[in-house]
Formats: sequence, C-alpha cells, structure tokens
Amino acid sequence: MVEGMSSVQPANPTATRSPDLTPRDWLEAGQSLLRRGGLKALKLRPLADELRVSTGSFYHHFKDFDDYQTQLARYFAEYQVTDLIDALERATPDPIERIRLLGQTVRRRGSTRLAIAMRAWAESDPHARAAVERHDTLVLDFLARSLMAVGFTRPEAEIRAYGLITLGLSKVHAPQLDRNTLFDSLLDIMVARPAAR
Repeated sequence: MVEGMSSVQPANPTATRSPDLTPRDWLEAGQSLLRRGGLKALKLRPLADELRVSTGSFYHHFKDFDDYQTQLARYFAEYQVTDLIDALERATPDPIERIRLLGQTVRRRGSTRLAIAMRAWAESDPHARAAVERHDTLVLDFLARSLMAVGFTRPEAEIRAYGLITLGLSKVHAPQLDRNTLFDSLLDIMVARPAAR
C-alpha cells in the first residue's frame, strides 16, 4: 500500500467514534460520500453519520458548509495528489512501475468514482472546477515526467499521459475487457516503441 493515503470506512451504526477528529477525517468522509452518491450525498448529517459523531463536531473544524466544500475541493486538488505523487516517487526508482502503482492505487481507493463526482460538481462550482483543473495538471505532469524518464519527448509523453488519465475516467461499457488489467495493458502499449521500419 502506498504510504500517506488513508481512507474512511463507511459508518457502522453500532459503533461510536471519538470526537477527536481532524479536518482530514472530515474531508476523507466527504470524499467517501462523493464516491458513493455524488454531490447530492454531500450533506452535514450524512457526514456526521459517516464519522459516528454529532453534527456539532463539524463546527470545531469548519466555519460553515461553504468553508468545508472549499477545503474539500482543495484537498482533492492539492494535498491528496501531492502526497500520493511523493509516495509513488519514494516507492520505486522505476518510472513505469510508479505509473503502475498509481493505477493500482486509483483502483483500490475507488478514485475514479471520486474524480467523476468532482467533475460533475465542477460543472456548477468554481472552487470544484479549479480543483479539478489543478488535480489534472499535477497528475498529467507526473505521468508525463515518468514517461519522459524512459525516453519519450515531452509532446509524446503528454499525449500518452492524457490517454492514461482518460482511461481512468472512462465509463465506456466494454464487458469483454478486464477493467482490473486494462490500465496495465494500455500502459504496456503506450510505452512500447514502434518497431524500426
């Protein structure tokens, strides 16, 4: 598992949670709700239920729900992505293996559903739109730098990076393809050099 990334599990109604939560706990819970139900699921009561605390606990960390949503968008765009990229770069010196680890992490965390929910939110909110743009800039740059490290030019690397991130956001129905291996298969194709003619 890549270091630096935690996830909040769905609420267990029979358990109680310590009120000593951090803002990150609330942000992770918000992402969990976005993954499962999109923006319509992102409300204060379900957030508190996710963490098994009262709604009053929320105000120890956030001024109001607008402040929370702004920080949630920023979390998606900055801290979470930079932490992940840093962890991937520490995990292995092999740039292609880093990309494979990114794909595995995205699948394990359900990040595709979160990214799709963030993009839907971005249609109506400037903070979410800026967050999605920043997120994509960071991820595309990471992918392109990794591909350049194995010899692709910047333009070649950027096109391949775009293809990889687009696959991660794909909702195309293709039951004959194994979604668990599709990213790795496409990566193998993307890093292969054409045979000399």
